[in-house]
Amino acid sequence: MGENLSQGSGSHYQILARVENIVWIGQPYLTEGAGGPLLQALSDVNVWGTHLAPNMEMGQCHNGFSPRSPIMCRWLAYSGNPVPLETVLFQAKHSLIDQSLHSRLSVSTTNGDGFGLGWYGHPGETPYRYRSVHPAWNDPNLREAARAIHSPLFLAHIRAATDTPVQETNCHPFRHGHWLFVHNGLVRNYHTVRRDLMLAVAPELFASIEGTTDSELLFFLALTYGLATEPVQALERMAALVEETGRRHGVEAPLTMTMCATDGQQMVAVRYSSETQSRSLFHSTSFHHLHELYPDDPRITAAGDDAFLVLSEPLVDLPEVWEEVPEQTAIVARAGTIMQHRFNPHLP
Repeated sequence: MGENLSQGSGSHYQILARVENIVWIGQPYLTEGAGGPLLQALSDVNVWGTHLAPNMEMGQCHNGFSPRSPIMCRWLAYSGNPVPLETVLFQAKHSLIDQSLHSRLSVSTTNGDGFGLGWYGHPGETPYRYRSVHPAWNDPNLREAARAIHSPLFLAHIRAATDTPVQETNCHPFRHGHWLFVHNGLVRNYHTVRRDLMLAVAPELFASIEGTTDSELLFFLALTYGLATEPVQALERMAALVEETGRRHGVEAPLTMTMCATDGQQMVAVRYSSETQSRSLFHSTSFHHLHELYPDDPRITAAGDDAFLVLSEPLVDLPEVWEEVPEQTAIVARAGTIMQHRFNPHLP
């Protein structure tokens, strides 16, 4: 249940409840405290609420954005020694599968609109993918695949859909050549700016777009701007284009994203939003240091000293394991070297 729903008596709320793929937007209610009858009636569904300031109308949030804006996906990216995917997807205390049902840092606690995996075998190979529209917790093939697949670099994503259909081509990760891409966030008023953004995709890439999401379009815009040769700069140009296009159409704070792109040799992760209120993102600290702190943890030993994780939410609650990625930051991980850069969107 959303944090805002527990505020004191007399607060007005806009209530949104999510059950599987259905989103219900109700009228503002007057609650009777945290234990009031409204909250009790909604206790068996996953709920998130947006506190309404005085005199606000239905459909507005306190920051003026769409009430669907809080919907969030969850993702993670791993590089290091080859490990079975089930290590992080199922076996961790707060694994990605657990997050798909009980996310702690996402306003939408349930992410049931599909999932996807992308992984690399040997260097130079085209990455593999497995995507499904089923909820991640309800796909027995996912558990079998995660137990069988060992990979030195992989991405996983669980989806909470915004304004695009629940279909396989809209599930992350997206792939082009050797590149994989996952995203959490949104392009606000996407249907207003979509045409202009689509026309900015390089003609030779356009036919490779399979789905209808803003996330996939962000990926192909980054490819257009040189993701393969200058990944951070390409992502900055992509973000600048989205912001410039959105503002031209009167969209306030057009872009919010945490994302990761990889070609199997490097991982590039970004935490950024136009309003500097980005989705959560964390990365692991030194695995060498972690092995010294927790010498008996077989998962840390198996990953190796150069392992690196970047993810929406921590997998375990061990001290000194995770650091939050700062706002407006890009991280580049390659061959055990981790570099942080200020993320500064600008057009060429």
